[in-house]
Amino acid sequence: MIETLYWEDNNLYLLDQTKLPHKIEYFRCTNYIAVIEAIKNMVVRGAPAIGVSAAYGMALAELDGLDLDFVADQIKKARPTAVNLFWAVDKVLEQYNKGISSVQTAIDMHREDIEINQKIGEYGSSVIDENDTILTHCNAGALACAGYGTALGVIRRAHSDGKNISVICDETRPVLQGARLSVFEMQEENIPVKLIVDGAAGRLMQQKKVDKVVIGADRVADGGVANKIGSLMVALAAKNYGIPFYVAAPMSTFDFEHNINDITIEQRDPKEVLCINDSYITRPDTVVENPAFDVVEKELITGIITEEGIKKPF
Repeated sequence: MIETLYWEDNNLYLLDQTKLPHKIEYFRCTNYIAVIEAIKNMVVRGAPAIGVSAAYGMALAELDGLDLDFVADQIKKARPTAVNLFWAVDKVLEQYNKGISSVQTAIDMHREDIEINQKIGEYGSSVIDENDTILTHCNAGALACAGYGTALGVIRRAHSDGKNISVICDETRPVLQGARLSVFEMQEENIPVKLIVDGAAGRLMQQKKVDKVVIGADRVADGGVANKIGSLMVALAAKNYGIPFYVAAPMSTFDFEHNINDITIEQRDPKEVLCINDSYITRPDTVVENPAFDVVEKELITGIITEEGIKKPF
């Protein structure tokens, strides 16, 4: 399994996910500013991976002798929706104030994230049946975490448990995380996978070609979950056709202080929609709305698979 990120000689190395699947290249971060840019530009993406990267960004700042309270505020501005980012930065600050180095905290979080994901996979495999075809949206695999993955971790564990399963990945416009990343992960592990356009998900459910849906989450809060744009349409189709819809997420993604409808939804660069591979697919002056996430209401969710077991949305 390819490493999403690693720490070496007091530098953070991030697998550049903007270049996958065609090129495997690591982006070297020598200071916290580079980490912020990597998070903003989606060199690293996925809520758990963003959280661990943010922790390492705090570690780099401490090594440079900087004011960690100031740096924490700067890192938190990198992406507003993924709650793991805020959780990780606050945890590093808390440990630092107890006399524990940020480097050690980041390393511990890195290791713990992999262990947590493996536990999520263990619980999640219990809801996957022999011969299931599982639809997933965006990428919530090893590439979205420090390793192993959440939604794809469930699939990975079911496959390693010997279950005869197959996967459908929708492309996940506009950045194509499903096509570029999830398909890549499944192919690397010889798990049968099929790619579809986003608009085909409902049709395949209508034809009874989907048995389960498993997605990740960038935030779980009162009322539902926030996940990559398009998740809501998948959830609505699944509800209509009686298909179980699961969310796989660590407890660090849970926000117990807010209602899901009150959170900030990140708006991204219109060029992501206007272009594919830097080639315009419509007129450059076209007006665009490009929310990065949408909200899946709790009534649409069968269960949330965590390291503590399968929970009901709240």
